Amino acid sequence: MDDSTGILPGLPSVKGKPVHVAFDGGQMTSDAGILLLAAIEQRLGIADRLAKCIEDPRDPERVLHGLAEMIRYRALMIAAGYPDSNDCDALRADPAFKMAVGRLPESGEDLCSQPTISRLENLPVATALKRMMAAMVELFCDSFEEAPRRILLDIDDTENRVGAEG
Repeated sequence: MDDSTGILPGLPSVKGKPVHVAFDGGQMTSDAGILLLAAIEQRLGIADRLAKCIEDPRDPERVLHGLAEMIRYRALMIAAGYPDSNDCDALRADPAFKMAVGRLPESGEDLCSQPTISRLENLPVATALKRMMAAMVELFCDSFEEAPRRILLDIDDTENRVGAEG
């Protein structure tokens, strides 16, 4: 910090250290952990795999946000506790989310808006959804040295509480 900022008069020291005040912190985020998740996602290539499953009807000359970037942004939002796409507008300029999808935190373009994410969520047709499911199964199988001969999915959508009844 530049010492010319000075000490704001009237603020007491803390444990013998002077308190300096500056308002030049730049953009801030409370979601910096998302960068670790983004690194894992990129290593696995999840967004890229899923994007390849969807036909993009948009004019390539006018595309500002690629499918993989939008999928990555949406998945990271959900992982960070933002399940609703309406949070896109509040987070589109967040420096951590911008870096997580490969944009510079301050000078990079903002991420896509809520309407753009809503269009993405409604874009995949049944065929694309099947391809996406197969891509995720392939990703799972890739995590093994040798692909398993059989995968058993134990799906139970009922709620059975275990324990003493009160």
